[in-house]
Amino acid sequence: MDISVILVSYNTAEITKVSLQHLFASKHDLQMEVFIIDNASRDNSVEVIRSAYPEIPLIENKVNVGFGRANNQALPFITGRYVLLLNTDAFVEPDTIAKTVAYMDEHPKCGILGVKLIGENGELQPSCRYFPTPWRIFLHTTGLNRYFRQVQMVDDMDWGHDSVRQCDWVPGCYYLIRREVIDQVGMFDPLYFMYCEEVDHCYATKKAGWDVTYFPVPVVHIGGQSAKTDSQISTHGRQIKSLQIESELLYFRKNHGMSGVLAHLFLTTLVDILLVVRNILRMEPMEKLMTYIKNSFFVWKTFFRTNLAKKSTR
Repeated sequence: MDISVILVSYNTAEITKVSLQHLFASKHDLQMEVFIIDNASRDNSVEVIRSAYPEIPLIENKVNVGFGRANNQALPFITGRYVLLLNTDAFVEPDTIAKTVAYMDEHPKCGILGVKLIGENGELQPSCRYFPTPWRIFLHTTGLNRYFRQVQMVDDMDWGHDSVRQCDWVPGCYYLIRREVIDQVGMFDPLYFMYCEEVDHCYATKKAGWDVTYFPVPVVHIGGQSAKTDSQISTHGRQIKSLQIESELLYFRKNHGMSGVLAHLFLTTLVDILLVVRNILRMEPMEKLMTYIKNSFFVWKTFFRTNLAKKSTR
């Protein structure tokens, strides 16, 4: 088998069908197997998928186990040389699969490959990314990165994105993995319920000596379609903020130790203090000030709820 494709479905019944239509149109001569894991959808996702694609193996979870853990459930069944994790709200082009597999075949050091993500409106999404650090996050949040241009930020958007690049990590909505990487470092750490699992996985992959590559073939990615069915998502990152905060804490503690997570906590709190002072000077409404105070409180509360950033709450 050339490629094993895994999709995690969660309240995206109709859009999953569209994603699969694009996927099969991109198959060409490749030997492909597809697995779907439904994460206890509340809509009729299971019925829709089984009716439209009865030949696709479908694992039906009784509870939502999270993104990374759900993908891991397909591992005992895959037989492909490559494993593609594909979001149900990501739509490939007719030559996407063939081009990305061909690149991996020609570059045996490439362990993980991501693509050029485009929104519905044609806007480029962050696709070629670098590992987060407390300092990088602080500079981005405060806007001070414009004074520290020598610092490599998590998202570097100031280039055409039309050439192959090596990077630190790529988003999980189109995430092509060489099977040898999975055999060596595994797949997603079940520590994470959602977010940061691919960052953590790429960190382990690069540490093991593999390349992580951005490849400029376009994939339309809507983003946030599952997340918005559970909670309000951020406008910028299309993420559930509470889960994003938790996953960042878990990531820093796992990969940078207690000093790393404490640095992140300190700088996050400092950002909120600076924003409170700025808004006091501008005589902003108290409601706006409380937003920053509540954010710091929630971050520290999450730190303790996760047993000092060592254990997921879900």
